[in-house]
Amino acid sequence: MSVTPPLPRTAREVRLVSAPQGLPTPADFAVVETPLPTPDAGQVLVRNRYFLVFPGLRTLIGGEVDGVPLPALSSGDALFGPAVGEVVAAGDGSPLRPGDTVTHLQGWRDHAVVDAAHCTPVGDTLPDPVAHLSQGSSAYGALTRLAPVRTGDTVLVTGAAGAVGTLAGPVARLLGAGRVIGTTRSPGKAGRLTAELGYDAVLLGDRGDRGDLAGPRASFAAQLAEAAPDGIDVLLDTVGGDQLAAAVGAARHGARFALVGALDGQLSARRAGGSAPVEIDSFRIVVKGLSLRGYSGTDHPDVEEEWNGRFGAWLRSGEITFPHARVPGIDRAPQALQELFEGRHFGAVVVEL
Repeated sequence: MSVTPPLPRTAREVRLVSAPQGLPTPADFAVVETPLPTPDAGQVLVRNRYFLVFPGLRTLIGGEVDGVPLPALSSGDALFGPAVGEVVAAGDGSPLRPGDTVTHLQGWRDHAVVDAAHCTPVGDTLPDPVAHLSQGSSAYGALTRLAPVRTGDTVLVTGAAGAVGTLAGPVARLLGAGRVIGTTRSPGKAGRLTAELGYDAVLLGDRGDRGDLAGPRASFAAQLAEAAPDGIDVLLDTVGGDQLAAAVGAARHGARFALVGALDGQLSARRAGGSAPVEIDSFRIVVKGLSLRGYSGTDHPDVEEEWNGRFGAWLRSGEITFPHARVPGIDRAPQALQELFEGRHFGAVVVEL
């Protein structure tokens, strides 16, 4: 006869304890124990198995959230973000049952009471539940909705070793790209991008924290001209800054640009995470007939389901992988965030509980 274990009465969560000066460090966070309520009607108690460490937290912590569909984080607030977990208890009227695996946005804690309406059952679309934390839907949506890849296109992906870029390159290839070029700051990652993910060339770029903007711009533009002598047809940009400026110069007529991120400004110690100014040649945009649009998943609600279906099929066939680093234990989560900002990992960064 089995005995149902008692429900947990407390949860451990990561809180912001001080407003950082510059980029946050582990000293700005604390892992604390907090009372855990019993789920009310329509709610569920979820034991989190994984949660995503993502650069957007920099913007929320910096407080520059104008236009961002998420609230700012102040001292004393618990962090949050995408998570995958198992329902361990359900209140009256919940459509979910204990044992269901769900995604939700109450990560950065080991247990969470969540409205059932804010949970999404994962089913068996993907072979591994952690793959639901991939950010590939942004890459796929950008490359099918804003900057559709055509057969034979030359595609440039900036920030190719990050959570979006490690999927964007392989997706571009599967959508018909003839040549895929990436950028990263790390020679070691450049080697992995070509050897493991099929990038044809990888350029070494910097984010614009060094102050000598003329140097990096000329160097990167020269690298790009050598890697794509006939120009680029599609840009999937997660960086901005000098790399975006150089891409405008290298664009072929009618090139399509999809901007998914702006790490050049977002992860600058001199900014608060909510701005990324860059000087680009608007005359070239006009005479080359370029399209340049920012991608937001909320504008394309149909993408997630379509992506999961194709992602699952590609994973099972071996045509694609989900590059990610698993960091064990909630106590290491603040350090994992700093490592993300420093570019220590390849692909997505996930805390495993």
